[in-house]
Amino acid sequence: MKKLFAVTLGILTAFGGFVDIGDLVANAVVGSRFGLSLVWVVVVGIVGICLFAEMSGRIAAVSQRPVFDLVRERLGPRAGLVNLGASFFINALTLAAEIGGASLALELATGVNYLLWVPLVALVAWLVMWRVKFETMERIFGLMGLGLVVFLIALWKLGPDWGELAHQLTRPPQDEGLPTYFYYAIALLGGAMTPYEVFFFSSGGVEERWTSKDLVTERANVFVGFPLGGLLSIGIAACAATLFMPVEAVPDSLGQMVLPVAAGLGKVALGVVILGVFAATFGATLETALSSGYSLSQYFGWQWGKYVPPARAARFHVVVLAVTIVATALILTTIDPIMVTEYSLVFSAAALPLTYLPVLMIANDPDYMGDKVNGRFSNALGMVYMVLLLVVAVAAVPLMLATKAGQ
Repeated sequence: MKKLFAVTLGILTAFGGFVDIGDLVANAVVGSRFGLSLVWVVVVGIVGICLFAEMSGRIAAVSQRPVFDLVRERLGPRAGLVNLGASFFINALTLAAEIGGASLALELATGVNYLLWVPLVALVAWLVMWRVKFETMERIFGLMGLGLVVFLIALWKLGPDWGELAHQLTRPPQDEGLPTYFYYAIALLGGAMTPYEVFFFSSGGVEERWTSKDLVTERANVFVGFPLGGLLSIGIAACAATLFMPVEAVPDSLGQMVLPVAAGLGKVALGVVILGVFAATFGATLETALSSGYSLSQYFGWQWGKYVPPARAARFHVVVLAVTIVATALILTTIDPIMVTEYSLVFSAAALPLTYLPVLMIANDPDYMGDKVNGRFSNALGMVYMVLLLVVAVAAVPLMLATKAGQ
């Protein structure tokens, strides 16, 4: 059990990236429209986030300082401020969407309108962030989120044409244009490599007091948690390709997205998957809100973290509370939470180079890392990804405008 608990930070972080509210619906939409032809993007995202999350976790373990704390010191206050502004804006948008997503899951379970749940979800999230220990928080919601594994079982029970699914891997539908295809590719990559993931993961390593002796635990979190999140996102897309694509239906709500589970396994499994959806989106709520507090506090040099008493990290907790209130107010305007997170995925994609270039630089700095700097393979792969992320950043917003957000 101790070994299982040791990887819950990676599971919680991965769920925030791969199966939050936006990705839950986006993967279902992609599966219903494109089949499995965009699975390659998820694989690229898994490799990329594992690469940079391992760097950020190693930085935290070796230096006992989180990534954002070192960004300003290494790059200077101006470059750090640009990074801070982009990540904080994306965090706030994503937080609003996650609060809405957790509320939608409660609506599915109870039939009560999600807007009535929004204030309660936000209040409970804040209480958890304020009072519950970091390790307890990550274990509860990381493990509860494993209820989403039901999607993989439902896929098998649906009895898909495995040959057709394999065919879809290399053959995108002919009636979908290339701009739309690449728009969704960028959205999926932005979701897989969302900037707050590395900030949360490295800050979580400091919260858990990782040292150089914990590098095995750090890597276990990376290489178990993130691939698991990617596998679940592929399973969601495959379920949608099996159930919706043959009848040319496109799910556009959380309720429709979970229909394959109900069709394949029945009501009990549906209840389990709704619990998993709630845990994943509520966990992502905690992750994004805390990341906002982490990034701002680390930039300005304030005391931060759940490992210190709230009175000693008052400004950190005020930021977390303030951004939660703002995000809650945004969702209470009745704006569609799924639409909010879809836009946040594109903006995340546009900000990827700002996030990962500093990580790559710090992971190669012997002043911080000693003899734990990157090896040649990590650097070579990191440079390949930096070129890819730069292309993605340039193309993200134009493609969003040209395709009217994939419509």
